[in-house]
Amino acid sequence: MNVVSNMAVYSSRRQIFGLQVCDLDWSDAFAFVSALADVPIGQTAISFLNAHNANLMLKDAAYREVLNRHLVLPDGIGVDIASLAMHGRTFPANLNGTDFVPALLTFMTTPKKIGLVGARADILERAREGFAQHAPWHEFVAIHDGFFTDAESGAVVAEIAAHKIDILLIAMGTPKQEMWIDRHIRPEHARLVFGVGALFDFMAGEVSRASPKLRTLRVEWLHRFRLEPRRLWRRYFVGGPVFLARLFGYLLGEKLSGLRRTLRNRATASSES
Repeated sequence: MNVVSNMAVYSSRRQIFGLQVCDLDWSDAFAFVSALADVPIGQTAISFLNAHNANLMLKDAAYREVLNRHLVLPDGIGVDIASLAMHGRTFPANLNGTDFVPALLTFMTTPKKIGLVGARADILERAREGFAQHAPWHEFVAIHDGFFTDAESGAVVAEIAAHKIDILLIAMGTPKQEMWIDRHIRPEHARLVFGVGALFDFMAGEVSRASPKLRTLRVEWLHRFRLEPRRLWRRYFVGGPVFLARLFGYLLGEKLSGLRRTLRNRATASSES
């Protein structure tokens, strides 16, 4: 994919609650992001927007500003519902990080050095082994677990820099991982940076994936809730309805704004006639 077609793909986006989200199918997303990893200068940070992240963004202006500086991919049925309500169509693909990142690494045939930061130390090492089995032509480096203080961030960043990474995967949970990336990671640390949430848990075998049937039905969240009810009940059974209420409020606000604009235009036209 050349530079011109890359820019055309990048411009294929739609707004969800005012945030630009990439409007790509799997093939275009793989080609585009893979090409970004090969760009010799600059850096792209990639985040994923789901209903939970959208709820956080709508009440945290600083987090929204960070996401505005990232390349954002759609994740889950919640943003599809929002897209259908706002634009009349769902996204071409559910580019959730748990599926997208491993598949992207398989798509990339040029060997890369990939750094891992986050999770517990034992999970981090098992995740590194899982990645190495998944795509053995890449080099995977377990740089640091996710349990360090803000004061220790400088040392972690120095360790990242020492490894001369091509792609960096940060698994600290949302919004911490996105905020940390924005605050600390620069082009000299990696060309491509992902906030990957619970991906290391899956790659390490610490947490199982839902069956293919549940994933096809877009209800993997039920499987995750069954595994971690105490941690996830609020996210799904409170956060889900809150997301839908915010979507309704957003649509109502847009409709009222459009009505006010129409009335102002009519008033202006009447005064000029």
